[in-house]
Amino acid sequence: MTERPAQDPAVPGSAPGGPVPSVPPPAAGGEQTMREEKSFPRGLVIRLFAYLIAGHLFAGFLYLLFHLGAGQ
Repeated sequence: MTERPAQDPAVPGSAPGGPVPSVPPPAAGGEQTMREEKSFPRGLVIRLFAYLIAGHLFAGFLYLLFHLGAGQ
């Protein structure tokens, strides 16, 4: 019978013989990093806004076509 290594008490949740999870060191200027992670990229916001406007304009155009077509 082989003996398994004991769980490392310094690493909570580490499995015996399994990989040790690594935690990346905090980045310099932590406040800016946190702010960047919580906000969307500017290009994404602009693209999303443009797609929403274009989608609503297209839906309005289709509604107008059906409305005018039903009147005849």
